[in-house]
This record gives sequence, C-alpha cells and structure tokens, in this order.
Amino acid sequence: DDIYKIVSSNMFFPVFITGQSGNGKTMSVEQACAKAKRKFVCVSMTPDTDESDLLGNYVLINGQMEWRDGPVTVAARQGAVLCIDEIDYGSQNLSCLQRVLEGKPFLLKKKNELVVPASGFTIVATANTKGKGSEDGRYMFTNVLNEAFLERFLNTFEQEFPPVAVEKKIIKKELDSMNASDDDFADKLVTWADVIRKTYAEGGVDELISTRRLVHITKTFAIDRKSTRLNSSHGYI
Repeated sequence: DDIYKIVSSNMFFPVFITGQSGNGKTMSVEQACAKAKRKFVCVSMTPDTDESDLLGNYVLINGQMEWRDGPVTVAARQGAVLCIDEIDYGSQNLSCLQRVLEGKPFLLKKKNELVVPASGFTIVATANTKGKGSEDGRYMFTNVLNEAFLERFLNTFEQEFPPVAVEKKIIKKELDSMNASDDDFADKLVTWADVIRKTYAEGGVDELISTRRLVHITKTFAIDRKSTRLNSSHGYI
C-alpha cells in the first residue's frame, strides 16, 4: 500500500526496500505500478554494472557508433518508475546515481547532454541487506553502500514475508492459474513455510522458505499432477 501511494502520487520520492530474498520486494513495486498504470523500468545490478550500463553508451550498430540510453535515462526521459533491483550487488562506486537520486538534471558525459527528468519520474531500490553488507554470508558479494548515497533515499521499508492469509491467497491463485486447484495442499504448504520461518527466527534452523520457493513448489506440484492425469488417461500407472 505504501509503494502504491508513492508511485500513484507522480511525485519524485526515492525509497529503499530491504528484506529477505524471495519475499516479493520487486514484484510489489511492479504490481503497484500496474495498479497505478505507471510505466515500470527495472534494472538488475551486478558487480560489473557501471555508469555506461546505467546511463547509456555508444554502441556499434551496422558499422556506425550510435548512442543507446541506459535504463536510468530511459526512465527519467519517460517519467517512469525506475526499480534498481539488488542495488547492493552493484559496484561500490555508484556516484553516477547521486544526482539522479536527488531528482535533479544529470549529465550524460559521453555525449555532453543534460537530461531533465520528466514529471512522474521516481526511483525504488531493492536489496537483501540494508546497504551494510552481509555478515552471516547469506548474501555473498553484497557491498557496503556509502552512507551519503543511502541518505538520498527518503524512506527505507523493511519488507517481511506476506502474512499467512495473504500467502495462502497467492499460492491458491498460482494453483488456479495452472488448473491444479487444491486448497488443502496450499494451506499445508504455507503452514509448513510459516513454521520454518518462526524456527529460523528462534535460531533453530539455518535456512528459510521464501514465497518465491513456494511458487516454485506449486509449479512442480501442478506439472506432476498434469503428468499423472495424462498417464492415467493413456492407461499408464
């Protein structure tokens, strides 16, 4: 609901969403944009992502060097919602984004063009950490982000896994979409994941079951059920 209010306001309001892997951080932004009918541009960071990947670069096309905007510039020109996914996987030098995160015009140095963000442009960053790295080793290769960089986000949201009732609704809809409806299976699956998460919080286990993993399990369940029905129809056991 908070993200929906932000993206539907058409205001520049950069926010940082942190939380465990697979709990729907990026999906929540995408769905909020769909509901608000806002254009959504997403870029996934890697340790090799640099300024050219984000802002744009000259590329060789049919023997000619042509400029191609990067996702940040595309979103700024179109007044879109830019989602920087896994921002803590990016290189430690993200200074090219500092002007962008202030909502101010930014310079494309390679072509000497000043880009003025269109109305409605805003940024949402997602990460598994809070920009402080991963001390327990769960999220290897994440970086410690500069404090001055993090301060450019107006709010930080710590996203938890969905409540049991919501997660059951998600899993049941996934099963319905694959013609494999089974409310009892969905209820037991979500209850199982919830017990594991509570045990994890108490230090009883080292691993979590994410919402993404539950969706993967439902797809496996649906394929297995479909295969069983197909074999049965052909007289196989």
